Amino acid sequence: MRIDLNADAGESFGRWVLGHDEELLKHVTSVNTACGFHGGDPGWMRNSVRLAKENDVDLGAHPGFPDLGGFGRRTLAASHEEVVDMCVYQVGALMAFAKMAGVRMTHVKPHGSLNVMINQDHELLVKFAEAMVELHEGLDIVTFTGAPANVLRDRGFRVRAEIVADMEYDDDGNVIIERLPPRKEPQYVAARGVEMAQGILTTIGGEKLDIEADTLCIHGDRPNAVDIGAALRRALTDADIEVVALSRRSVQST
Repeated sequence: MRIDLNADAGESFGRWVLGHDEELLKHVTSVNTACGFHGGDPGWMRNSVRLAKENDVDLGAHPGFPDLGGFGRRTLAASHEEVVDMCVYQVGALMAFAKMAGVRMTHVKPHGSLNVMINQDHELLVKFAEAMVELHEGLDIVTFTGAPANVLRDRGFRVRAEIVADMEYDDDGNVIIERLPPRKEPQYVAARGVEMAQGILTTIGGEKLDIEADTLCIHGDRPNAVDIGAALRRALTDADIEVVALSRRSVQST
């Protein structure tokens, strides 16, 4: 059994430092890097690419709504065209830093409320995926497990179906957005993550849902994200679940 472990990170801005990316990236196999709209700026983007390279993790773009004040977790009114344009703008900027550092970008994952909007509107989801692949052929699209992932797979896109280990889900299987993520007990998240990797999602109401996920997500802006990442990585290994970046799987299987 294999799973990728990803983190949303690179979300500092100017002199405002958020998270502990230097330590967090030691525990994950891929990173989703903020591109300046909800967090991050040119200097922090360059630094995030450096950290991805030094830690040999898959580098992905994490475009969000232009909402620094709300950290991209407020829903903004935007047309399909506006959503696609803002994603192309952000992903293109991170691509430039990756190219300069000699790093291959492997995937793209929308952030926060933009991620929810794109995954719930399948027409928009397809338009987004088409634009990302046109921008950079070979990009994997990180999407919600279930219907959104199936929509893209049916159209031939490379998909990383994601489940979030450090957030709760309602009984319909929808992730519950946290505006200000609190501390969470690392062992709770670790046990939950192992269960998810094994194909089971326990909702906030106690329902057990069957899932199929390629990657588990944790959030770098959670106050104890490093402890969570370390505990989850250990728990997965102890459960004989190989933690490996998705870009490495085809190489290791040959």
